[in-house]
Amino acid sequence: MIEGLKDKVAIITGGGHGIGKVYCLGFGRAGARVVCADIDGPAAEAVAAQVAKETGAKSLGLSVDVAAEESTKAMAAEALERFGKIDILVNNAAIFATIPINRGGIETIDPKEWDRLMAVNLKGLFFCARAVLPAMRAQKSGKIINISSSTVFSGSAGRIHYVTSKAGVIGFTRTLAREVGDDNIQVNAIAPGSTLSEETPSEEIVRFRQLQVGARALKRVQLPQDLIGAVLFLSSGLSDFITGQTLSVDGGASMR
Repeated sequence: MIEGLKDKVAIITGGGHGIGKVYCLGFGRAGARVVCADIDGPAAEAVAAQVAKETGAKSLGLSVDVAAEESTKAMAAEALERFGKIDILVNNAAIFATIPINRGGIETIDPKEWDRLMAVNLKGLFFCARAVLPAMRAQKSGKIINISSSTVFSGSAGRIHYVTSKAGVIGFTRTLAREVGDDNIQVNAIAPGSTLSEETPSEEIVRFRQLQVGARALKRVQLPQDLIGAVLFLSSGLSDFITGQTLSVDGGASMR
């Protein structure tokens, strides 16, 4: 059992699909109580039921739109009503794989799509953090883990709106860490590499993921399971003196 996670209450946004689903199951296996939040309410409830069945952990599935402030407030309120506290927030919800995006150059990006990515990928962090912080401040403890992307460091062409949003996650992480440190709340980020996160990937997607292998020190395709260790570590007592940091989890593609 990872130190400090048994009976902790963890909210995972975007928990109904892909990597978020793996996070929910990982927290359940670590002994935490899991709140699976997703804009796809039925998927969130299904994952919560799977967590309970496979891990025995207490769980809750919620329909949440992270881009809507009232929805995030309701998420925090329901978590508190069910479990009495909020210890961990994993800001995983983002537009990328489950909701297809334009992967072309800057001239091809629709301004409406740009705005929608920023609303979910950045404003969503803002709303979710503000929703859980009163509970964390009151108990003088908490962990917030934001999900960035290794594309921020490589600056690869295409998807400029997505990469920009994920660069903003790092700035958000550092500033929030400064603001909440006096309340013993740690805020960190992880930057995953190209991950085969699609639940039913096409042959084209698989080939794309395989193309990323050559740049890595560890020569294989990255899977969602490769990320859970970093998230659990940053959520646990093992990381109590780490804050404002971004941990790359990409098989050694970026070394900073």
